[in-house]
Amino acid sequence: MSLLRLCTFPKCLSGRILLERSVRRVSNVDHCLTIQNNVERQISEPPWTSQRRHFSALIPKKEDRKKRVWEQSQLLDVLETRIQQLQSDIIVDVQHVKVQFVKASKSGTGASSGNSPNNVSGERTEVSKAGQTISKGGGQTGKGGGKDASASKSRWMEKLSQEKKTKTKKLKQQLGIEDKPVKSSKGKLMLPGTSHKTISTKAGIKTVSTAKKSKTLKNQEHTMAAANQEHTMAAAPVAAATVPLRKAKGKGKASKEPAPELSEAKARTKELAELEELERKAEAKARELAEVEELERKLNQWAVSASPEHVQDNSEARVYGDVHRSVRCYLEACVFCGDIDRAHHFLLSHHRMVSRRNLLNIGLYNIMMRVWAKKGSLNQIGRMFILVEEAGLKPNLSSYCAALECMGRTPNCSPRVINRVLRQMEEDGLPVDELFSHCVFRQDERDMVLRAIHTVQPDFQPSINTILQTCSSPLVKDFYTERVDAKYPKMAFSLDELRERFSRQLSMEQASTITIHSVEAMKPVTPHMAKMRHLLTEQRLVWHKALVGALRESKMILASSTQKAVRLSLYPYLCLLDENDYVDIMVQSLSNLPPSGESLHVLAKELGNRVHNKFCIRMKVHNQMVDKLSHIYNEYTELLANESKEFDVLPRERWWKLEAEHSSGPSLLGDETHWPHAVVVELGTYLVDLMVKHMKVNSDILNSAYDRKLIPVLYHMYTFRSNKQVGFIKPHPILTQMQQDAMDTTLTFDSYVMPMLCPPVPWISAKFGAYLLTPTKMMRAVEGANQHEILLEKCQDADLHPVLDSLNQLGNAAWRINQPLLDIIISIFNDKGSEKLDVPPPNSEAPKIPRYNQQDSATFTSAEKAHLKREVGKAKKKCSEMHSIRMDALYKLSIANHMRDEVFWFPHNMDFRGRTYPCPPYFNHLGSDVTRAVLVFAEGKPLGPGGLDWLKIHLVNLTGLKKRSSLAGRLEYANTIMDDILDSADNPLNGKKWWQNADEPWQALACCMEIANAVRSPDPTHFISHFPVHQDGSCNGLQHYAALGRDVIGATSVNLMPCEVPQDVYSGVAQQVEEFRARDAEKGLKIAQVLEGFISRKVVKQTVMTVVYGVTRYGGRLQIEKRLNEIDDFPKEYIWDASHYLVHQVFSSLKEMFTGTREIQDWLTESARLIAKSGSTVEWVTPLGLPIIQPYHRTRTQMLKATMQYLSLQITHDSKERPDTVKQKNAFPPNFIHSLDSTHMMLTALYCYSAGLTFVSVHDCFWTHALTVDTMNKVCREQFVALHSQPILQELSNFLLKKYCSGLQSEVKNKKFLEYRRMLLLLAKVPQTGNFDLQRVKESTYFFS
Repeated sequence: MSLLRLCTFPKCLSGRILLERSVRRVSNVDHCLTIQNNVERQISEPPWTSQRRHFSALIPKKEDRKKRVWEQSQLLDVLETRIQQLQSDIIVDVQHVKVQFVKASKSGTGASSGNSPNNVSGERTEVSKAGQTISKGGGQTGKGGGKDASASKSRWMEKLSQEKKTKTKKLKQQLGIEDKPVKSSKGKLMLPGTSHKTISTKAGIKTVSTAKKSKTLKNQEHTMAAANQEHTMAAAPVAAATVPLRKAKGKGKASKEPAPELSEAKARTKELAELEELERKAEAKARELAEVEELERKLNQWAVSASPEHVQDNSEARVYGDVHRSVRCYLEACVFCGDIDRAHHFLLSHHRMVSRRNLLNIGLYNIMMRVWAKKGSLNQIGRMFILVEEAGLKPNLSSYCAALECMGRTPNCSPRVINRVLRQMEEDGLPVDELFSHCVFRQDERDMVLRAIHTVQPDFQPSINTILQTCSSPLVKDFYTERVDAKYPKMAFSLDELRERFSRQLSMEQASTITIHSVEAMKPVTPHMAKMRHLLTEQRLVWHKALVGALRESKMILASSTQKAVRLSLYPYLCLLDENDYVDIMVQSLSNLPPSGESLHVLAKELGNRVHNKFCIRMKVHNQMVDKLSHIYNEYTELLANESKEFDVLPRERWWKLEAEHSSGPSLLGDETHWPHAVVVELGTYLVDLMVKHMKVNSDILNSAYDRKLIPVLYHMYTFRSNKQVGFIKPHPILTQMQQDAMDTTLTFDSYVMPMLCPPVPWISAKFGAYLLTPTKMMRAVEGANQHEILLEKCQDADLHPVLDSLNQLGNAAWRINQPLLDIIISIFNDKGSEKLDVPPPNSEAPKIPRYNQQDSATFTSAEKAHLKREVGKAKKKCSEMHSIRMDALYKLSIANHMRDEVFWFPHNMDFRGRTYPCPPYFNHLGSDVTRAVLVFAEGKPLGPGGLDWLKIHLVNLTGLKKRSSLAGRLEYANTIMDDILDSADNPLNGKKWWQNADEPWQALACCMEIANAVRSPDPTHFISHFPVHQDGSCNGLQHYAALGRDVIGATSVNLMPCEVPQDVYSGVAQQVEEFRARDAEKGLKIAQVLEGFISRKVVKQTVMTVVYGVTRYGGRLQIEKRLNEIDDFPKEYIWDASHYLVHQVFSSLKEMFTGTREIQDWLTESARLIAKSGSTVEWVTPLGLPIIQPYHRTRTQMLKATMQYLSLQITHDSKERPDTVKQKNAFPPNFIHSLDSTHMMLTALYCYSAGLTFVSVHDCFWTHALTVDTMNKVCREQFVALHSQPILQELSNFLLKKYCSGLQSEVKNKKFLEYRRMLLLLAKVPQTGNFDLQRVKESTYFFS
């Protein structure tokens, strides 16, 4: 029916109406008419008919799809004819002179005219070229005559018209309405309830049939180019004076008595108002359609001008799907362990099966080509090229590289063959130079390729690109171009010291593990403790021997198995390392197993990842890249050493240049593939199975009264978590008791857990940097997710330079341990801990788990049994939590104690939003108050004239006592408590203990010690301070929202506006919530009365802080509940009601205070919803050029048939699944703000590095020396203003429009036109901004303070 409506497309009234539509737009307008007419039908249809019509008119039903396609193809001629007619019409200007309405029929509320479903005659009038009145479908009735329009009707038009009449007739019969033609004042037949309106014009007269609820103008809404509202308003008074009175109508019957004149005047006024409203809607719709057309024109221009994406598709290290990666990893494992026949047979088996051949790509064939090239087997290389051709694939650079390598290894290889390869490369558009710039070489492969080329081209030398590309972002233009005044910092080490540190770090990573002393070893050794340690040592030797034998036997069984050649086997993965390496990994995991056990999935993943890391390190050593790495790093240290010359290049640029100069030999960047998550878990499960089956202990080892028998050390059991049954590995109580009593003196960690002993390798690409040998991703992701890697691979190298350089700057900050403070913490840790000071107690302090005999259970009632069961559950949970917290503190303190005399570095990477993190997981400056307190800068700087004041202000900030005071007020307060500060430094555990009441007690104590040393020095201005001073953003998420929206009120509340004292948004929200509470308490609300005196800044702070990061009301309620539980005096029975009440008030308060923030947040949320609904994940690019994608997809369950049990893996990142709309829309606003705060931090890091500062960050908290706080503050504010001076939201809008609205095929647009139009208009409608002056941020003292 929509096609019929299109053929009766209405004209539009305006000052100058131009109907110019192309064939492309007709389909889109068609969908608009369909939806609008479906709504309009409901005016005259009964309820059951409306319900029956509630289906999508955009997507045909399956049974009608073929029929509709056939009918639409038949109507194509009708459409084209109608379009030509519309484009050829020239409508004269309409002057509203007189409007006359004819009295309505008494027969009831008939149907409307025009193309309404109830217009049986199908007539609609319009103005012709000469001003005549033309009746559509009924000939020409104006002056001048003309052709009868119905003469050109096709048989399909007649068929559809007849169908329309039949449906209308049936509908009226159901409603009990009879069609009685009525004579109009002009002598023409009219429908019941229809009036006649005549509009006089200069050129002629236009007659339009209308009804009381006419839908003609509603149909015109879809196509009006510009309805002239001025003409409408001018015609209103004239019409009011000349329109005849209209009779009032009842339910299908006319009134017996005429209505009073007042009622008729009101009716006329109401009808005119309705007409004006319809014309306004038509004008708005026309503007909307015009806006859509303008946006599409802009998108088409972007599509034409956009350059194609640069993708290095010749890279073999590209990311494939899980199946491709599984096959690739299997082949690589077979090749590495020397099982060439297995790999070759596996590839051939897949190639011969057509159903599996499509799983293969050129990279898999290249793996075998590289193997045969090593062996110099040119015949096998030729066979592989034949297989590639059979598979319909095209050789790439790596394929030809393997062929040339083989020819270089073959003595007396014919030059004709080499020339043929080079000619074929030229025909395929693959330059020879790109072999050396894009291919990854191992061992001597590069030399062999060069030897083959020199056979036919003796003078050939690979070209080396020495031109550094520069990022085009205006935010970093000055950083890269203006280097004359740059003061890149040096390190306080000589060349020899740095090179010696590199050697130690390299040795540690080659070993892949490190064993350190535990801080618990400092406790006095008792005889029982010594006995348990001896027993544990003996048992580990027994377990080691048993596991080696079991592993050897299981490998023999797997090797001799007769499974199909196309099946993936674990056997190659069990041959990658020495048997002792696998066993060491298994025994190490036993030491870290908590007493309550661990899920099989988690334990298997840890074991599998350890095997993978060790394999990657072995492969790099096998590829002979260590020597080359050592040579380049030794030259790289010249940039960092304090005794070397000054360089005007960045670490990344220096390393890149050195690598280009030493291009011979193997590549530093390996091409090994990350194992799929399923492979890691399956391998780990296999190792866990060996542990459960073969690790046993005598049952009487602790108590000789028991009968001696061998019992398993580990048990495989099942438990329920979140109503799901999961496999669990639990240690036997005997093992737990032995480990707790022994208090082992050593801890074994993976090498990447420890801080680096030398400066990290600079990030030069998204795949290379940080550790020397340990594989590290620049962008962290969920296990198995690869969308981020694909996006980074598509990026131009120069676009990532600012991000890489900021990571390098953060990683180059050197640290050391605050030894006096560490000794105090360890002494408390080895005593009984301190809950107040956040030092966890030992496991011996855990509550005892209640136990009862089965005989006693008969005396308990069911309620007592339930209570006892709950108590047992609480005690077990508490014990498990205490063990986890204790072990976490043990790891951190033991690592800190191991590094107490060292200088060390934290390499950095980032999450998918751009937020940076140190790579070592346990001990780093992002940790708790304890770990932050024991870290200080390795490099010291004099305090200078203002440094001591900054130390005092920083101390007051750590106490949390003067948050609303000015800096001068805080400094004055610090001076008044100098006695407490000095007492804390001198007698931290036996004095007044003033420091213990601070918000961050350990950092406060460290600061007290630094202040005491400074004031007692001969000249505090020359005191060398290593202490980091923090400057924290004032609710940084809201600061970015306020800057985006230029919201004056919001900007003031988060200190973007200069003020005499800091504005505390948390206190402001708490105050407003208190006002709401007082108002509700007066009304008698019980919970509001209970909360009197308990609403504080601390209660609401976390919720206010995280609202902008996407916390829900549920999450906010949990946060407030936790804060209320910390208040001893608050009645616990009201916790739930109070938290529920407060979270509602906090959200309401924020909505009132930050209106601009809410508009931007709503725009981001709705944009993400529509994008996800269209089937795409949300992507954007930060102002620094970092591409970001939200990897939230619908969960897919993958069943892994492991040896012990079937594991159900929940895959949430599969890009083949549809996006998770809820996660996409809820996460976009906080993730976008996170990407902005990370951009601000990176800009600050870059420009601080250029100024010679030591700078580190904890997200929105920036650290530097006391001497350079003022410089850092200046840079921080300048970069914030520079960042938000960019049209961030407009650029985001443009990117989203290009990404999701351009390049769509027309059939996609037509099928879901309404969704497409809604998304197009929303993405283009950037929220309006206020008039806040960003430059004021530079003057704001408390922006970061």
